Formats: sequence, structure tokens, C-alpha cells
Amino acid sequence: MIKVSVFYPNEAGKKFDMVYYCCRHLPMVKQTLGDACRSVSAEQGLAGAASGTPATYIATGHLYFDTVEAFETAFNPHAPKIMADIPNYTDIKPIFQISEMKMS
Repeated sequence: MIKVSVFYPNEAGKKFDMVYYCCRHLPMVKQTLGDACRSVSAEQGLAGAASGTPATYIATGHLYFDTVEAFETAFNPHAPKIMADIPNYTDIKPIFQISEMKMS
């Protein structure tokens, strides 16, 4: 199983609309990518490891696929549409990572 993670750094003065992200963006992504995308999830950062410190990431999103190839085949044709929606919920430049799941 492959996890595609999208990290949104918690930067001062930046916006992030979690309601839009969870209710509009991620459902659109899931629908657009079809059955190749097994599931999606979202997390909202609350705090850092030390008491009183801010979360490193204000939000993270995760997309799950069987293989990297399944992700690429599903995502690449729709990348412009998906990426064009980002300004509707944030002005943060996302960081992407593809990982192989070892435990869950």
C-alpha cells in the first residue's frame, strides 16, 4: 500500500480552511481519482512535541493507493484540476511525499 501525504507547514500569517479541505477538496480529489484511490484522510495539527509549541504542520492530507504506478496513472491526467483548487483553501505551498506503508 502506498500513502501519498500532503503536508501544509504551519506558517505565520497563512490561511488554511479546514472545512473546505475536508468537505470539498478531498471529496473532489477522491471522486476525480476514482477507484485507484482507496481512501483519503485529513489531520489538523494541534501542537508541537513540547508544551505550548505550535504544530509543525497546520494540516496533512493522505491518499492511499495500491502502488506508485496506480497513483501516477490516476493523478497525472487530473493534476492541473486538483492543483488549481489549492488556492480555494490555502495560500501555503504544500509539501508532498510518497511512502510505502509498512504497518498500520
